[in-house]
Amino acid sequence: MELKHLFQASAIATALVLAGCGGDINISEGNIDNSVENNYGNGGSDSGSGDSGDTDTAPGEVSSGLSSQVSTAFGSDVTVRVLSGRLTADMADDSGNITLTNDTVWALDGAVFFGNDNADSVNLVIEEGTTIFGRSGNDYMVVSRGSTIEANGTAAAPIILTSIEDVVGGDAQPGQWGGLVMLGNASSNQCPDTGACSLQIEGAEEGAVFGGTDDTESSGSISYMVIKYSGFEIAPDNELQGLTMGGVGSGTSIDHIQVHASSDDGIEFFGGSPQLKYVLVTGAQDDSLDWDNGFTGKIQYAFLEHATDDTDANRGIEADNDGSDPANEPQSNPMISNLTIIGNNFDGDDDSEGVYLREGTGAQIYNMVVTGPAGMGECFEVENVTESQANLADGTITIQNSVMACRNGENFKNDDGAVDLEDWFLNTMTGNTVSEAIALNADGSPTSGSPLLGAGADASQIDGFFDATDYIGALDGVTDWRDGWAFGFGGGEVTGVVESVDGCPASTTEIDSVDGTTTTCQLTGRITSDVTLTEGNMYALSGAVFIGGDNTDSATLTIEEGVTLYGASGNDYLVISRGSQIDAQGTAANPITFTSQADVASDAGEPGQWGGLVMLGNAPSNQCPETGACSLQIEGAEEGAVFGGTDTADNSGTIRYVRIMHSGFEIAPDNELQGLTMGGVGSGTDISYVQIHKSSDDGVEFFGGNVDMKYVVLTDNQDDSIDWDNGFQGRMQYVLVRQATDDSDANRGIEADNDGSDPANQPQSNPTLSNVTIIGNNFDGDDDSEGVYLREGTGAQLSNFIVTGPAGMGECFEIENVVESQANLTDGTTTFTNSVIACENDENFKFDAGATDLENWFLNTMTGNAVVATQAEVVSGIYSITDAVTPKDWTGDTFFDNVDFVGAVSEDDDWTAGWTVGLE
Repeated sequence: MELKHLFQASAIATALVLAGCGGDINISEGNIDNSVENNYGNGGSDSGSGDSGDTDTAPGEVSSGLSSQVSTAFGSDVTVRVLSGRLTADMADDSGNITLTNDTVWALDGAVFFGNDNADSVNLVIEEGTTIFGRSGNDYMVVSRGSTIEANGTAAAPIILTSIEDVVGGDAQPGQWGGLVMLGNASSNQCPDTGACSLQIEGAEEGAVFGGTDDTESSGSISYMVIKYSGFEIAPDNELQGLTMGGVGSGTSIDHIQVHASSDDGIEFFGGSPQLKYVLVTGAQDDSLDWDNGFTGKIQYAFLEHATDDTDANRGIEADNDGSDPANEPQSNPMISNLTIIGNNFDGDDDSEGVYLREGTGAQIYNMVVTGPAGMGECFEVENVTESQANLADGTITIQNSVMACRNGENFKNDDGAVDLEDWFLNTMTGNTVSEAIALNADGSPTSGSPLLGAGADASQIDGFFDATDYIGALDGVTDWRDGWAFGFGGGEVTGVVESVDGCPASTTEIDSVDGTTTTCQLTGRITSDVTLTEGNMYALSGAVFIGGDNTDSATLTIEEGVTLYGASGNDYLVISRGSQIDAQGTAANPITFTSQADVASDAGEPGQWGGLVMLGNAPSNQCPETGACSLQIEGAEEGAVFGGTDTADNSGTIRYVRIMHSGFEIAPDNELQGLTMGGVGSGTDISYVQIHKSSDDGVEFFGGNVDMKYVVLTDNQDDSIDWDNGFQGRMQYVLVRQATDDSDANRGIEADNDGSDPANQPQSNPTLSNVTIIGNNFDGDDDSEGVYLREGTGAQLSNFIVTGPAGMGECFEIENVVESQANLTDGTTTFTNSVIACENDENFKFDAGATDLENWFLNTMTGNAVVATQAEVVSGIYSITDAVTPKDWTGDTFFDNVDFVGAVSEDDDWTAGWTVGLE
């Protein structure tokens, strides 16, 4: 992708352009021509192009007046489409998506709702680099309960929500449009005891409601989004914020988000439990973060800075539980780590202040620094009411490894008779200090000698949501996560629309079209600079294609949504080297596909027609020496494709909505390429919504490493669907294994090893898997269709499984009869709970004479398990239907969701729909 215009259309630049044309421009709202060229789905011209033969299926209506005004500001033709009213499922595509594309600028007209309340739901997709603007405080966006948002920008092309003044280069100011509102079904302490709830959200029109009992609900995902010049006061204490979240659940993913110059709060939470990372709030005229009514979310890396010109500001954090009943449950009690708050000298009705905890809220805060100039108000205060003061004594309020560094003589404010906050902070809490010399740069980052560095707590030891850090504040002084995308930090400007690059991108070469029409680009050899595979082309692998050298000449391979990449033979495969990354983020509506040339050219895809995807990292393997220095050759690839090290949190990139089909190749016996091979891949890698279909060998194989995966589909693979070895310790949830329905080649759903030469070798393979469905078939060959086989000393923590299959299937659960594997059954190294086995083969369990009786162990030593007679009792197609067992409670582990079913897929939430193949 490339930006059409790499400049911000300032008022001066606009004036110069118009002067050259002999014209004027008046950007006042009253003079905007909102005349409509075409309507949604009415068969008119496509985005105002004038081609009356096209059928326009984009949402909204083209405004000729706004298109003209924005085009003039940008200096090129731009189409503006106006969104209004309520957009519901009947307006969505076949996958339930309403997509705002980045080749168009989008305008809001009034309150724009996506979905009805828990009805007619949609998924709002906003492409990277998209600009959306409002023209008054009455213009705002609402994602209704039951609907979702998928707004994933990138550092190079963030999504921008802003005002028309900002878009056309006018006088952009706080409060020029409404903001973004997200509504969900998670808890609020304003709901009745029954949980049935429809609470009106602040600031929006009647009927914008939230609340319920589903604390793990997902309202979607947001990344690299900048919200500017928003906020609007409907009435006192009834305002729109930059981002308002009501009852949003923990399944929602939000990272790299900025709210800039909101006329009210930056972000406000009403109940709910969302989890956020990399949060930037700058120049908010009220509170930067505000929570109320039972908020229990988690935040890491938050940088909150009041306006640097000392204009309007209030608190960095203003936090409540319930003003009418401060003891109301569920109690507001979020967890926050790595927080920087920088105040200013604003002295008005509401001074610039630091943190104010009131109305009975709790808070668990680690690694916070609060600082500001001499004109700032108090930096830390707890309201002098019974409940709030009691929270200081019983641990409901905790602040550790934090610094108060305000230069106003009022780091702490407390009333007579209240807890002495300075004494509490320094002597009751641990790791805290008061200082005036914390050594920050002008941009708020710590200098190399700052006492904030090395003084932090490792919050990952407190809760698994948090990354391991050893510093106080939002920034580590080395990598600035704000750079390049955030406003004021080299990004966040309105730069125009995004268009696909014509032809083949750098580092690729155009070859003959694979299908006779589509531009086809070839990748070959070792690529040592960043490359982006743009949508609209096909991409061919020629031989072994390496991204980066081994921990040198590192590069990132970015693959845009909808891209297809193929190989012609088993010698064609892709390797992401140690130190390099892949960024392959498709969508449910537009997944990324890795497949074979035969599949692309003639729809003749079969297993083994190309190699596969190999990812290599620096995480541990038990084949490394004790020193950790390691270069292990990966199976299946050419010499020099090595992995291993000591960095369990190593990041090899992101994969979302990716299908890998018709892959796998045997170089030699026991030396094969799989669909997806991962050697030493660390937990910093993000893999979700991935399918391996028709691999001639394994679906996915792990060689050591700590990578986590969610939403994995493994279909029609001819060897093992999941295979792990050599110290693998990752986590997986929602894994569907379905062997070929035509009873063709298959082996095990899971084949798992530690080390065949030394089964006790450390680190020991011991991953954790939850919500897995394995459906076998009748294949009877050299390797029968089977369920789970744990061998060579591996451990495994298995929960919420369904293992099932027909009468012709082999054994459904087996543990190798070696000393180390058998010992794992008695010491807790292997567990299997809250699961059901339903094989029709009279061999649910296989064990040798003298070995542990697996059926007795499964039913009587383990907890919550059952054995039933038939496949029909546990699954309908791929959907879990059994109530024979109760799901495991994962409360306290932030990777795993709590769900009300065992197995991988519930018919009520079919996450496989729309992007997978072969599940019809």
